[in-house]
Amino acid sequence: MLRLITDFDGPIVDVSERYYQVYQFCLTQLQLPAQPIQQLPKAKFWQLKRARVPEREIGLLSGLTADQATEFAQLRRLTVHTQPYFGYDTLIPGAVTALETLQQTGVDLVVMTMRRTQELDYALEQYNLGRFFPSDRRYCLGNQTIKTADVSDKPLLMARALAELPVAADTWMVGDTEADIFAAKTYGIKVIGLLSGIRDRPQLTVYEPDYILEDLTIAVEFILQSYCV
Repeated sequence: MLRLITDFDGPIVDVSERYYQVYQFCLTQLQLPAQPIQQLPKAKFWQLKRARVPEREIGLLSGLTADQATEFAQLRRLTVHTQPYFGYDTLIPGAVTALETLQQTGVDLVVMTMRRTQELDYALEQYNLGRFFPSDRRYCLGNQTIKTADVSDKPLLMARALAELPVAADTWMVGDTEADIFAAKTYGIKVIGLLSGIRDRPQLTVYEPDYILEDLTIAVEFILQSYCV
């Protein structure tokens, strides 16, 4: 049996508009009367995010003072994973087709995400994605779980998945962040870093995934070809 463990945000869902809307909201909340603010275009903002430029620096680049930039970073963290902003997420082009291909081929599909249960359930229902991931193939944070850091939390999810899931002949992971790469490499799982998400190529390269590919569509083609060889 071939198994694919996929992250959710990045491989399947594009979060860039959600992040940009939150960025705009935070600037508006912190801007003082008559204070000049240089709101970054979305393309520039997302370029900075993908390069892991700190939130505080993004605030400074947008015209906030040092104190405002610190508050900006805090407010963004509190806001970005809340409603109604999840409604700005969109499907990555080709992602659903790629999942359908995997399902039709008999690949065991598993989703592993830093979303909380209610956040994942909302998205699966919104985009009709639950058909790909039965409840016993969903690994995420509990609604009351206290987050630490993704690079710490995601390997714990991976450990639980490997303990609970049936043994697979071959397992791959696809994701768009260092947490995905670290979780997979910790347990000797082949991992593909995807460029469709929140990290650019230089950032992914630092963590040495087995491969770096454009998106889930390309990754699925590559995995299926590798498995059939």
